[in-house]
Amino acid sequence: MYYLNSLYKFLLGFCLFVLVSQEKVNAQIVIGSPNLGFSQACASDSFNTFSATFVFSPENGLNPSNQFTVEMSDADGDFSDPTVVYTSTAGSITTSPATVNFSIPTTAAGENYKIRIKSSAPVATSSGSSTFAAYYKLQDSPFTINNLVSTGAYCSGGSYLLTIDNPGNGTNDSPLNYPSLTYNWFKETGPTTSVFVSEGPTLSVNEEGTYFVETNYGTCTSDSFSNRVTISEVTNGEANAGIASSLGNPFCPGQGATTLSTIGGNSYQWFKDGNIIPEATNQMYQADESGTYAVQVDLGDCSASGTIELESELFDGSINVSETNTIEDGETLSVVVTTSAINPEFKWYLNDVLITGAIDDNYDAGEFGSYKIVVNETVGCIGSRAFLFELNEALDPFPEVGNIPNVISPNGDNINDTWVIPTRYVSGTNTEVLIMTNRGKVVLKTNNYLNNWPENDLGLTSINKVFYYVITTENNETKKGSITIVK
Repeated sequence: MYYLNSLYKFLLGFCLFVLVSQEKVNAQIVIGSPNLGFSQACASDSFNTFSATFVFSPENGLNPSNQFTVEMSDADGDFSDPTVVYTSTAGSITTSPATVNFSIPTTAAGENYKIRIKSSAPVATSSGSSTFAAYYKLQDSPFTINNLVSTGAYCSGGSYLLTIDNPGNGTNDSPLNYPSLTYNWFKETGPTTSVFVSEGPTLSVNEEGTYFVETNYGTCTSDSFSNRVTISEVTNGEANAGIASSLGNPFCPGQGATTLSTIGGNSYQWFKDGNIIPEATNQMYQADESGTYAVQVDLGDCSASGTIELESELFDGSINVSETNTIEDGETLSVVVTTSAINPEFKWYLNDVLITGAIDDNYDAGEFGSYKIVVNETVGCIGSRAFLFELNEALDPFPEVGNIPNVISPNGDNINDTWVIPTRYVSGTNTEVLIMTNRGKVVLKTNNYLNNWPENDLGLTSINKVFYYVITTENNETKKGSITIVK
């Protein structure tokens, strides 16, 4: 009886073993090495989608909860610490072959990456794919070196340091803003050829030639490259120091001041229109107006100088009236603005108050006061200019006065500045007007008096001066008296 019971237990265990073993055999799948749908993974902000196709068998070996993942190796093809770049949803992939899309990490930078496919239920892993270059182009636009100055110079036996600008000038997108990037420097050997020189964000040059730098994206093509800089050696005399304008030349002043930059040196001095600019002793200078700018650069054992004819793109304009104008009450002054502004807008002001409805390039001004016209250019180089003029009431040179005044105060306040006499004695009446000093020196004698004495400076002091007049009419009527000049 004991023997039969043991045999029964053995047969039952053996059956269970066969059953479990059979299930384990049924639960295994094989995943083939993935085929890449690309030759290089050159990614950027605007594009980062790549595909791979793989086969697996048997299809019925997958559990409903299975997920496929795509793992990416390091830059040397090593899967010791892989990066998961794709994971399918549970049970979404059930047929072979299967194609998946994935994105590479922003840290990718190398020529020998691989991917592999893994399943979760049952657990299986494919072999690695063929190697491929993968770079995420964090910065993919042209940038500047040497402050965009196209030349550089070093004294004989010395060197010149080229650097990538950070943050650069104008709209320069400096790759130095991305610490993980690396760089390759090149020297031109022909119009379309060059040789690799060195790596790094700077380059010390001690050979003449034209140099540039590119962000290192390996075999991936990129727009992340610098301007060219031509370096020369100074053996005697003075070298040419280039000057670059960050906003271009001509520049648009509406964008603010432009930065003038020159080659690197020990010390600097800037000039404008031949005159030294005090305190302008740095490699860069902020300029906000047109002119001839020059710089002297001390290179140590030699020197360099450069000039630039800087021009502003601000539009031209003018008005057809003087700064000060007079009209009679009830009259108008026709003012016309002439301008080269593109699609201009006009705003007219009287005493700093906007004139409603005055939006054209002309206006008939009839109110006395201070006018301002603001012209805005709305296309291209955005900017504005203002033009000013005054409109005053015309003074009657021959107002009717009752008596001959004996006191005037020529102080420029337009009140009692000149000796104004009754109209029966002024120009057109053939009346002689004679004015003398207290010593009898004649200072005015005319038969055409215009109410305009004194026209010249009388050399007034703190002491009032007294003059004498004699007015003789055509009928020999005579008027005599004194004129006191009050300061």
